[in-house]
Amino acid sequence: MAITVTMPQMGESVVEGTVEKWLVREGEGVVRDQVLCEITTDKVDAEIPAPESGVVTKLLVGEGETVEVGAALAELDAAATATAVPSPAPIPSAPTPIARPGESVRGDTVRVDTQRATPVARRMAAEHGVDLTRVEPGPGGRIGKAEVRAQLDAAPAAADAKGPSRPAGRDPKDEPAAPSTLGEFLARMRVPLHRTREEDTVIPFTGIRRRIAEHMVVSKIVSPHVGTVAEVDMHRIVRLREGVKRDFELANGFKLTYLPFVVQATVRALREYPRMNATVVGNNIVERPGIHIGVAVETERGLVVPVVRDADRYSLSGVALAIHDLATRARNREITADELYGGTFTLTNPGREGNLYGFAVINQPQVGILRTGEVKKRPVVIAGEAGEDTIAIHPMMYLALSYDHRIIDGVTGNGFLHRVAKYLEEGEFEL
Repeated sequence: MAITVTMPQMGESVVEGTVEKWLVREGEGVVRDQVLCEITTDKVDAEIPAPESGVVTKLLVGEGETVEVGAALAELDAAATATAVPSPAPIPSAPTPIARPGESVRGDTVRVDTQRATPVARRMAAEHGVDLTRVEPGPGGRIGKAEVRAQLDAAPAAADAKGPSRPAGRDPKDEPAAPSTLGEFLARMRVPLHRTREEDTVIPFTGIRRRIAEHMVVSKIVSPHVGTVAEVDMHRIVRLREGVKRDFELANGFKLTYLPFVVQATVRALREYPRMNATVVGNNIVERPGIHIGVAVETERGLVVPVVRDADRYSLSGVALAIHDLATRARNREITADELYGGTFTLTNPGREGNLYGFAVINQPQVGILRTGEVKKRPVVIAGEAGEDTIAIHPMMYLALSYDHRIIDGVTGNGFLHRVAKYLEEGEFEL
């Protein structure tokens, strides 16, 4: 029986995917749920399993090729299972270690050939400190993401004791040689390119990094970016946070940062300035009623932007919990494609060492992105009630707004940013 393996729908917003690496060859026997290939989309990476046991009769898409959802990737012959998949070797009578597919025998222990692990599995194992030689192989003798996850679930204490490890570097051979759409685009623009020399270190783009690069270039071309900066006196927010942060951490298991306050201030301002929550469709401005805030998260594979949906319905604690959950799962590669889709406005926070301010690139198809700066103490002039000015030391922060000048004029952009800053300076928030 012939079976066609197709590009799956990885989420509502995903319309295409790229085959990063084939893990099988034509004529090779496979078993049900064995990983056939790895794909990447502009949202997530994924492994494509075999729907049934059989023989791979044809690979229809090459490595590095991008196809639409539903397109045929490969063909299997389920009827050929009996002749294609070898029977397991008989168990010897002597107590000799038995090597399963993808394993080799060393002394009195069984060692798994880590080359039989998929690239996603190897990256995941490196991030969580998992020894691939101790992971039980899955269908077809391969170790995939599911097998590494099973090992983590089976021995969380051992994994935690070992601690996470990060790869010191990536061998370019681990990444497929795929044509870069961004490179082709730049070549057409006649941009001067560096000629690679022997002493250079060449690090090929991963699928996600290539998509990020393309997205950034497209955004700068499509949207005429304008930037504006506001200085915010954070002393009331700092005082409020200091009063509740201990109880918050005891109740929730993580620290309360300044980001949820900025999100809530942004949400309030977006209600007053719906044009900032809009998008451009053809020759139309489409103002969206739902306020869905994207929060940029830095991960090992690049920047991703999970979305807090209906952020205007959350309390401050609810916003903090939602951000923490999304960010944690994004870094653990557990985020879904739909959770990275549908944002109407984005916030980006470069962290405690984020410098004073910087302008971020708009996350298409949105028309604005707000970047927070580092909170630093500085002397400021305080106006007294009797008209007398004094100098005090207050925690200050810069907010930098990038907006799309196609539909956002200076009055709207500056007015919106002023309202965000005003809400933060007033400091009227409840957990």
